[in-house]
Amino acid sequence: MYYNIALIGFGGVNRALADIIATDEEKFYREMGFNLRIVAVSDMFLGSVYTPEGIDLALLAALPVAQGACATLPNGKATAENEDIIKNSNADIVVEATVTDSVTGQPATSHCRWALSTGKHVSTTNKGPLAFAEKELMDLALKNNVGFEYEGVVMSGTPVLRFADKLLKGSEIHQFSGILNGTANYVLGLVEQGHTFADAITSAQKQGYAEADPSADVEGKDVMLKVIVLANRLWGANLTRDNVQCQGITGLTETMVKEAVAEGCHWKLIGKASKQEDGSVVASVSPEKLSLEHPLAGISGAVNAITFTSGMLGDVTVSGPGAGRIETAYAILSDIIAIHQRKEI
Repeated sequence: MYYNIALIGFGGVNRALADIIATDEEKFYREMGFNLRIVAVSDMFLGSVYTPEGIDLALLAALPVAQGACATLPNGKATAENEDIIKNSNADIVVEATVTDSVTGQPATSHCRWALSTGKHVSTTNKGPLAFAEKELMDLALKNNVGFEYEGVVMSGTPVLRFADKLLKGSEIHQFSGILNGTANYVLGLVEQGHTFADAITSAQKQGYAEADPSADVEGKDVMLKVIVLANRLWGANLTRDNVQCQGITGLTETMVKEAVAEGCHWKLIGKASKQEDGSVVASVSPEKLSLEHPLAGISGAVNAITFTSGMLGDVTVSGPGAGRIETAYAILSDIIAIHQRKEI
């Protein structure tokens, strides 16, 4: 069987997903139980293309990163057609991976809303829709009997949401604490090695970990949104940005970081939340000086990790890649697998 896919945004992540889909079709079907057909792509820079019977993946793989490049493909246009493709294409699943404003949650929230309202499943890698409109979007998915999946939002390809949902279900999770931003962790690691914060951030940008404007990473805003997504998923907390105290690593100095190392400690940017006895949830983001005995102290580089504390199991720590185009594309694939399994039930 095939699922028709519409890719909204065609940057590194959705290009990597297209590469995965273009691999050995027989092997893919043997391992997954289904195949995927990309029928539409829409990107604000590249333009759009819609071919109901499926886009030639070799042509898609060779598409240059040039403004309006989609116009060179059969049925292609130089302009994006996000709304029309989402609402009117024959796609079964919309994969939403656009650049989204962390203050408004747009345009990803509208993309998800349009897809779910027209009976299409959604996989998104964007934090915005979850941080700003999770309840509305989940209600839409339920009303239209479609899946709304977002595994890649918190820790990229590391399956932390499904780990908590499936493997820790019934364990009475009452707290989590994590390193949820690889850029900040990478920067702190370089400062420990003697670099200045400015040089460390520049290095993170060269490595592709940090954007040209790194404020969302170093000021803790990215972690704050991930904490909101995870707490709401675990406990139905209905947290918003107003409920989370947020402090980034910009208040630390090179001296503070080096002194911590001399003391046998490491500064880490920690996002955490805990469920109180009255059912309320307290959440925060801030730098913490961790001793070497702490399960998160040894997490280095651009790696992410999270510790769940439960009544039955105590502390359980999950660690893995928190960024990367292939890793995030794998998270989308895991979303599609979940949608397939949902349909089989």
